[in-house]
Amino acid sequence: MSQLTEVEGRRLALSNLDKVLYPSGFTKAEMLHYYATTAPFLLPHLRDRPLSFYRYPDGSEGEHFFAKNLPLGTPDWVRTAVVPRSGAGETGRHVLVQDLPTLMWAANLVTEFHTPQWKAADPGLADRLVFDLDPGPPATIVECCAVARWLRERLAADGLELLAKTSGSKGLHILAALEPVPSERVTAYAKGLAIEAERALGGLVVHRMARKLRPGKVFVDWSQNTAAKTTATPYTLRARPTPAVSAPVTWDEVEGCGDPAELAFVAGDMAERLAARGDLLAPLLEPGGALPGTP
Repeated sequence: MSQLTEVEGRRLALSNLDKVLYPSGFTKAEMLHYYATTAPFLLPHLRDRPLSFYRYPDGSEGEHFFAKNLPLGTPDWVRTAVVPRSGAGETGRHVLVQDLPTLMWAANLVTEFHTPQWKAADPGLADRLVFDLDPGPPATIVECCAVARWLRERLAADGLELLAKTSGSKGLHILAALEPVPSERVTAYAKGLAIEAERALGGLVVHRMARKLRPGKVFVDWSQNTAAKTTATPYTLRARPTPAVSAPVTWDEVEGCGDPAELAFVAGDMAERLAARGDLLAPLLEPGGALPGTP
């Protein structure tokens, strides 16, 4: 059953508002409320970036799937962009979440928001660098924080300022704003730093994805900078047992983390954090630093 509502002059049909999406009891109505109240902070990180939907329409423990093409029934007022795909000459049409009505329409599909490191106007020209620090059990986000501290110091030597957010799953994302540069160059730079981190931090880091190498170590996923890949957008909810958030964190929080619970944030935590701290990732929205070697 759908409920008609109006958002900034756009009519939306919001469906199944009482549906429980998370085992914790968090409902679809609560999810939509979270996105509506977080929109002033989330929308700037979505704007102009082609959206990939990671959908879980039957709840966080139901079927999950990625969708990049326009969903069936996309309203004609939703902004879209044609972007290249990995195949030679192939393109696809993606949603651009430019405003609150589009955000609420997309959230009604029950989705995580994933975006590339480039904007639709300049496909493959990255304006962000990202490392996805993924712990292999028994390692946790605590070990990710140790790796993040090393990478922060190392990138500072190259004139880049790193920022941090939780992945909303097990690990940590660290990011830096860049002067736009081809994604291939960012990927090569990030891979080199991942290899350097593996050498510097002994048995703590692995730069290769092979599962057999990862128990007890932090996989520094440099490949998220590849133009074809996307990363969980700041403030998106994640399909976890609880309504976990990919939440920006301070370096004091990273440096002081001694227990994974200290960096585990859910939807209900965010209003107070945002009121007290604002958008900790706001520097990503400003012009960034030059990648080493850029003329």
